[in-house]
Amino acid sequence: MSEPQSALAKTRTMRVVYLLLGLVMTALGIIGAFLPLMPTTIFLILAAWCFSKSSRRLEAWLLGHPVLGPTITNWRTHGVIAPRAKAMACGGMALGYVLFLLGAHPNLWLALLVAAILGACAVYVLTRPSEPTA
Repeated sequence: MSEPQSALAKTRTMRVVYLLLGLVMTALGIIGAFLPLMPTTIFLILAAWCFSKSSRRLEAWLLGHPVLGPTITNWRTHGVIAPRAKAMACGGMALGYVLFLLGAHPNLWLALLVAAILGACAVYVLTRPSEPTA
């Protein structure tokens, strides 16, 4: 499941668009590290992809970051989510759902819809490999 290195966007305008999107995704990922309803990893994976289209330097910085880089690299090369990241993701989804129920007091159908969406996300996360396969 190795991701080939993608080429930079062909036009300067598109490189700027990807760069701005990458910066926004990085900011959202950092925010997500502190807020239970916001994911972190998916935004950083998207940021790395955007930087691969716009700035090799920022892509290398993100992939080489001692805390953030290994998670992104493991996802890119092996489709792997570490057990701790799975636990954090599912815990965050559960906490987010409880806060949603307590704060929004949704009707039954909305509560079930949100539960189904979060449940599907949790199933996806939990069914990803935890270690690279040889």
